[in-house]
Amino acid sequence: MERGMVFLKWMDKVVLQALKALTMVCFIALTILVSANVFVRFFPVASLHWFDEIIELLYAYLICYGAAALWITREHFSVGDWIGKRVIKDASSRHVYRLVVELLTLLFVLIFFCYSLRLTVMARDVTNVFAMPKRILYSCMPIAGAVMVVYSLRNIIHEIIPLVRRTADETEVRKT
Repeated sequence: MERGMVFLKWMDKVVLQALKALTMVCFIALTILVSANVFVRFFPVASLHWFDEIIELLYAYLICYGAAALWITREHFSVGDWIGKRVIKDASSRHVYRLVVELLTLLFVLIFFCYSLRLTVMARDVTNVFAMPKRILYSCMPIAGAVMVVYSLRNIIHEIIPLVRRTADETEVRKT
């Protein structure tokens, strides 16, 4: 059991580092391309007729994989736990409240994943300049969605465990 947890923590780090690296590469490439486009507008030394397709790809990957990385670390924009901390004083009730929030979040992410996967699978068109399948552009959405589903399930388990432990402790106290 302990080896399994060590492996899962290692996988968390690998997935997170890969998403962060991919996001940074996309950001750097976007910065270079946008700067080159500005330069070429003032000094027309080359044609960047392919510019839009690459920007679209990089921007989609940056947003989707960046959001997935934030999801893993729970730094994604959210309502937060200000209600649980200020309004709900009982620890069990706070876990139930956070569990409901996580379940609603999972529902949203599952819908996002299913529809983005459907869009990706059904896409048949190609881009104008490179004749690149649009599936390549869209693929970041279901991949990021799958990562978010997995980590939403992790968050749900993290909220259920204290509730189960508390119930087990209360049962143990009643027996004695």
